[in-house]
Amino acid sequence: MKSLSRIVFATALAAIFSVAHAADATCDAQAKDKKLHGAAKTSFLKKCNADTAAAAPASGSAACEAKAGEKKLHGAAKTSFVKKCVADSAKG
Repeated sequence: MKSLSRIVFATALAAIFSVAHAADATCDAQAKDKKLHGAAKTSFLKKCNADTAAAAPASGSAACEAKAGEKKLHGAAKTSFVKKCVADSAKG
């Protein structure tokens, strides 16, 4: 069972990083399409990447929900676990 949880965790982590990497590429492409350079490009990329990162916790939440299911948590214990798990994944 531990190997399954490691696989789920690794998959979730890979998904989060791939979303972030895709966001970087998408934001760069958008900046290029808008023909932004210098400070305007830097500002645009900062906002674009932040907006994309704000959407990423949704996928982190799904991974945390899966972990809670593996631990067979329910009710308040599940809610508390998922909340802490999402917060911890956002920090890292």
